[in-house]
Amino acid sequence: MRISHGLTPLASPHAVTIGNFDGLHRGHQAMLGKLRQEAKDRGLPSCVLTFEPHPREFFTPDQAPTRLTSLGEKAALIAAAGIDRLHILRFKRELAGLSAEEFVTRALVETLGARYVLVGDDFRFGRQRGGDFPLLHRLGSNLGFVAEALPTVRVADNRASSTAVRLALAAGDLTQASSLLGRPYSISGRVVHGDKLGRSMGFPTANIQLRHNRPPLLGIFAVEVWGIAALPLQGAASLGVRPTVQEHGRATLEVFLLDYQGNLYGRKLRVDFLKKLRDEEKYPDLDSLIAQIQRDVNNAKHYFDNR
Repeated sequence: MRISHGLTPLASPHAVTIGNFDGLHRGHQAMLGKLRQEAKDRGLPSCVLTFEPHPREFFTPDQAPTRLTSLGEKAALIAAAGIDRLHILRFKRELAGLSAEEFVTRALVETLGARYVLVGDDFRFGRQRGGDFPLLHRLGSNLGFVAEALPTVRVADNRASSTAVRLALAAGDLTQASSLLGRPYSISGRVVHGDKLGRSMGFPTANIQLRHNRPPLLGIFAVEVWGIAALPLQGAASLGVRPTVQEHGRATLEVFLLDYQGNLYGRKLRVDFLKKLRDEEKYPDLDSLIAQIQRDVNNAKHYFDNR
C-alpha cells in the first residue's frame, strides 16, 4: 500500500472513501470491502482519505474521544484490507477553513482525481461540517465523479461505530468490543525500558510504548501477545497509571508473559486484550501489590486453561 500526504495532485485517478477510520470496526471494514470492489469494477486504484490529527483533537483537544488506534495501527489495518493507497491530510487551520465545495474540489478532484467517492450515510465535511451527502452527490455530477453512501452497518442490533467500541472498552466488555471490531481489541508498540519495578517484585514485564496517553480501556487483563513466536504467547497485562507506585503518572502498558523468558527490548509487539480481570487499584504497600499481582497471574492462567 502506498502512503501519500497533502494537497499535491497525484498522477492517477482513484476510487476514494473518506473518514477517520479509528479502530477500523466492522462498519469501516464493510466500507473498505465496497470500495475495493467498486475500484476493481472501474479499473481504478482504491484510496482511503483520512486526517491526522482527528478533527476533534484539533478543535477541542480536551474533549476529543480517546483513540482506538494510532496512525500506524490504522495504516496497517487498512493495508491488510487490500487498499492500494492511504492518503493523509494534516488537519490544521487551512484545511479546517475550506468550505465544503472547496474541500471537494481541492482534496478529492484536484489531489486524488476522484472518479468514485464512497462515504457513510452520516458523513459531513467542509467548514463547520457544512457539507452532506446530497451536496456531495450534486458536486460529483458537476465535477465528474460518482458519489455513493453506505448504509449503517449493525452488529446484533447495535450500530457499528467507533463510539460504540469505546463505550464497550470503557465498560470492560471485551466481548462486545470484539464483536464490533471483528477481532480482539489490540495495542501495538515497541518494548521500551521502564523502571524495572516488575522485575524487582518477581514479575518481569514487557513495557509497551503507548502512542497516546489516554487509552480507551484501563485495568488488568488476560492477553495474548503477537510478535515473539509463530503463535501468540499468553500473559497478564496492566494498563493504567500504577497508583500504588506513582501519583499523576502517565498511562503505561506492562505485560507479564506466562511462559517466556528473554530479552524483548526494541521488539514491536501486538497485545490482544481478551478478558478484563479487574479494575486498577491502589494498595497500601508493595507487599500487598505483589500478592495481588500473583492472584492476577493465577486468574489469567485460569482463564486460558478454561477458554
